[in-house]
Amino acid sequence: MRVVGVPLYLDDKGFDAVAGGLASWPPEGPLLLDARNTKWASPYGFAAMLSLGQALRELGLARPQFAVPEQTETSSYWATAGFFEHAAAMFEVRGRVPRPKRGPASGILLPVTQVRASDDVHDVVERIQKPAAEVFKQLHLESIGAPRFSMALSEACQNIIEHAGTGGWVAVHSYNYRRRLGRRAVEIAVCDPGIGFRQSLEAAEARKWDDRWGDSAALEAAVVHAVSRFRDPGRGQGLAAIKGYLLKWQGKLSIRSGTARIAVVPPWDDDPALERGLPHFPGAQLQIVVPAQEPPTA
Repeated sequence: MRVVGVPLYLDDKGFDAVAGGLASWPPEGPLLLDARNTKWASPYGFAAMLSLGQALRELGLARPQFAVPEQTETSSYWATAGFFEHAAAMFEVRGRVPRPKRGPASGILLPVTQVRASDDVHDVVERIQKPAAEVFKQLHLESIGAPRFSMALSEACQNIIEHAGTGGWVAVHSYNYRRRLGRRAVEIAVCDPGIGFRQSLEAAEARKWDDRWGDSAALEAAVVHAVSRFRDPGRGQGLAAIKGYLLKWQGKLSIRSGTARIAVVPPWDDDPALERGLPHFPGAQLQIVVPAQEPPTA
């Protein structure tokens, strides 16, 4: 059995380590994802981990085992965030799974939710409007407007429906982004284990890029040049709209697909704009981070 240790912090970088621990895709033989020592997970971590389980299930492989975090505070938060509700169908869960806490959960605007059809996207947007409006007031984000935030969320989820060839996962949390930002932020994570950007755009774009075509070129075509595999006027503009919002909000957009990641990097973050040679993982994993604004002066 291959044991893959889940890092202390299961965020976008932490999931890279998980993908690297698989050694190959698809992974060979039985698999144990060991999260016993994990202390924290971001929306991206939850959505990407469920994408991993989904990918293995869709390949017809045996369900991997998943060892639950041993810290009660951590496992309780994971339960309240909705992770274990879906994990039971994807993994053979080992360890004690606590019950989700009742009432509003601190910082959880949208528990991890499956997206398979347009109706799911409409439901997600409807569910996020009220909690987003309340959190935006706390984070001095009223000038951004919850409707525009909901629109960005809708555009990100719609990419699954139009491009992935399978379902995916979305989660939205507000938390203290200490490691990079030093203040609270709202994070959207939208992940799927589908065909990915390269395969989605290959027929339309590969010849233009010649021998440079690959995962990073596909991401550049989609994010920088707003290319879409659809020829209809106006299609392919969802990511462009998200980029426009985030430039105004000093927010961050990061998309991983295959072996590459592209990012629209704000001044407060030091991630590279383009990464190549990452451990392969199928589909697309998108992250949007909107930081709290400075409170208005009296």
